[in-house]
Amino acid sequence: MFEAILVMALGAVVLGAALGYAAVRFRVEGDPLVDKIDAILPQTQCGQCGFPGCKPYAQAIAKGEADINCCPPGGDEGIHKLADLLGREFKSLSAEHGIEKPKSVAVIDEQSCIGCTLCIQACPVDAIVGAAKQMHTIVAPQCTGCELCLPPCPVDCISMQPIAESVETWKWKYPVVKITPAQKEAA
Repeated sequence: MFEAILVMALGAVVLGAALGYAAVRFRVEGDPLVDKIDAILPQTQCGQCGFPGCKPYAQAIAKGEADINCCPPGGDEGIHKLADLLGREFKSLSAEHGIEKPKSVAVIDEQSCIGCTLCIQACPVDAIVGAAKQMHTIVAPQCTGCELCLPPCPVDCISMQPIAESVETWKWKYPVVKITPAQKEAA
């Protein structure tokens, strides 16, 4: 009996190692162009571009299925960077997607909050904490300023407050670009 269990355990370890090796050996890397485009986008995940987040928008741009001027949070600066990267002509921000606004963070008037959790459900980056029938609050460093929490709030207790640029917030304007080893070799 003990030998059978030992053989089964050894077989599981061998199989796991083989599958792990196969997963590493055949891992597919992301498209470097999509990664570069995504690094330029502001990572607000707001959907104002017509896509469910920055990565799907980056994929559509790379495939030529989307214009580079559909991201209000990225604004003209982001459009210029995308145009430079892709060798395309600069186009002003598309009015149908919104207007460029200063970087902001959501703030909840906690005295007015009824704890409905609708804002929590709407937040694409989990920057709102709270519980049903309890007040909610924003984790400011996590908030991307997407404004998706505003429409579902039944008591209008959420407002957007502009963020002053400081040492702590500069990264919100200039996303950190992570370079993979393959990108380093290609450079």
